[in-house]
Amino acid sequence: MLKKENKYFILDNPRKKGIRTFIKQNLIEIKSFIYKSLLDVSHPKITEKKYKVSVCAIFKNEAPYLKEWIEFNHLVGVEHFYMYNNNSEDDYLSVLNPYIEKGWITLVQWPHNQMQMESYKDCIKNFASETKWLGFIDIDEFIVPKSTDNIYDFLQPFERKRGAVIIYWRLYGSSGLIERDLKSSVAQDFTVCWPKYSDVGKCFYNTAFGFDFNTKKNSCLHHNFWANWHGINLPPVNIFDKICFGGRNVAKKEDFPIQINHYFTKSYKEYAIKRAKGDVYFKTNPHDEEYFYEHEMKCTSVDYSAYKYLIKLKLAMEKHD
Repeated sequence: MLKKENKYFILDNPRKKGIRTFIKQNLIEIKSFIYKSLLDVSHPKITEKKYKVSVCAIFKNEAPYLKEWIEFNHLVGVEHFYMYNNNSEDDYLSVLNPYIEKGWITLVQWPHNQMQMESYKDCIKNFASETKWLGFIDIDEFIVPKSTDNIYDFLQPFERKRGAVIIYWRLYGSSGLIERDLKSSVAQDFTVCWPKYSDVGKCFYNTAFGFDFNTKKNSCLHHNFWANWHGINLPPVNIFDKICFGGRNVAKKEDFPIQINHYFTKSYKEYAIKRAKGDVYFKTNPHDEEYFYEHEMKCTSVDYSAYKYLIKLKLAMEKHD
């Protein structure tokens, strides 16, 4: 018997019920208490940096989506973008150049296939000193603050004692669209989503803490970032300040204060194009047609949280045409 969801989350990895799972979860709870105690006594030195919040993103042939993604995430408080180009063959430079000239983007050419985690580590090594917070998100992910209007206003209370914060996915489907005009807005076109949050999210790293480049705990650091304090690797907390590792995701309420809108499929034909173009992580993309429908069948709710930013987004898009 597998547990596929709980009150707040749809589980990415369904769990077996039984005594072994019960024991494992109790051990995780004990470790979580220890980790939280260590974080509570950590006091890293907070210094002013060039940026408050930046993101690192690796992209491949995503030119039609770059402009809106940059404008939306900048609108909610991302001050700088470290963009790693993974062998794109489209006209991405015509989109990025105006933002590079304005100083919003640092462009890095990254010709190494299936080396996404390595690009993130390269970004930490070379650019973490420039920004207080460094997030790791993809081009189909929009940060949507809800309790605040700016991501830094949300992250700042975590700054003195937390090394990384996970922001959960709100997963969106096709909204019944076979195809659409790619010049239209992703944030406006897609509103149909899963009824609960995914227990997967993306991490924002508090660069006042250190980073262990050798630990295996950071093998998938965009989802589960372990920061380092005085030589001790410590797991991330979530948006409710709960320790997260080993499948532990604790929520306080159904209305989450911030989310990442993950426009995973977009329209049916866009999903097909996405599968065909290659992937920055998987050598053979496992997201086939069956996976599309598996995802789509969970899309039974709507979420308009991004809509509060739409007027500002449209005006910013027009301004920077």
